[in-house]
Amino acid sequence: MNDRAALDLLVSRGPLTRTQIGELTGLSKPTASQVLARLEAAGLVRSTGNVTGRPGPSARLYGIDPAAAHVAALTVDRQGVTAAVADLTGQVLGQERADAGDVAQDAPQRTARLVARAFDGALASAGLAREQVHGAVIGTPGALDPRTGRLRYAPHLPDWHSRALTEELAEVLGTPVTIENDVNLAAVAEQYEGAAQGVGDFVLVWVDEGVGAAIVLDGRLLRGATGGAGEIGYMPLPGAPLSRGGDRGAARPDGGGGFQRLVGAPSVLALAREHGDPRVRTVAGALARDEVRAEVARRLATGIAAVVAVVDPRLVVLCGEVARAGGEALRALVEEEFTGLALPRPALRLSEVGGPPILIGALRTALAQARDAVFPTG
Repeated sequence: MNDRAALDLLVSRGPLTRTQIGELTGLSKPTASQVLARLEAAGLVRSTGNVTGRPGPSARLYGIDPAAAHVAALTVDRQGVTAAVADLTGQVLGQERADAGDVAQDAPQRTARLVARAFDGALASAGLAREQVHGAVIGTPGALDPRTGRLRYAPHLPDWHSRALTEELAEVLGTPVTIENDVNLAAVAEQYEGAAQGVGDFVLVWVDEGVGAAIVLDGRLLRGATGGAGEIGYMPLPGAPLSRGGDRGAARPDGGGGFQRLVGAPSVLALAREHGDPRVRTVAGALARDEVRAEVARRLATGIAAVVAVVDPRLVVLCGEVARAGGEALRALVEEEFTGLALPRPALRLSEVGGPPILIGALRTALAQARDAVFPTG
């Protein structure tokens, strides 16, 4: 337990001296020295230099050995797969994008081959071999049903619906694989380095081509019995056609029904055309129109109010292309429209993650798994 406490400090604080580790953990100097000696011998910690510029003998700094483990993070969308490889400190060493067209539609094991293409490209960029990777986390739309092993709520990714998908990918990549909902991973990123730092109860609302939510209660993701907690794109709301037929309904060309038909990126573009701008091509262009922004804010507030009435979070974080394009002007309008719709009044913030949130969340999850695997716990 002392070893793990010291390692967790080095992960969160960066290089520390023996004295600092002792003070932060409450360990005596001899015990702190023993801990560091054990961790050095195990290849988990190394000396990173000395503290300079202070009176007295210089103190040695210790930090996590980056090469103690490596992880992969991957994200999936209709257009392809993005992969990143990082060391145990979280430093990204290589990244690669594999487009869906890189592998023929009728190729055997097309999904696994596409993932392997991105994975191997990131490894090559990092100068690493497959056997040096301790695990991979893959973020994808939809959710893996723990009862059946099938990916649900993602009809637009037909190649990903194998019952043995996780096992197939682990075999192809040669490393343990975790498949996680992409919006859940965006929430993980927000917890680590975004608007939800230090907040135990929050909802992340993802408004993009698709619409979904991640619900975090007491610091833990709520998944639901089938892994589908937060699939608010299907939520019936006034003004939206009902989504019938479950996943099959959402596969329709018009996107099915429910909340997604009110605020998803295609609907925002359609709304701008209805308001007399037939040439609009981008969500940002659509939301530049005051009347479009006001209507999208009204619709968003209605859907968020339904979620807040059930979950009662401290914070709602807006994320995705629509939120990003609308920016602070849209956020302020949603906050204004929200008044009176629900009794709880959570704070409403835009995402503050400074990079691709799903990839960052997948990386953070993979790092947590790797650290649990390689750090001793007692």
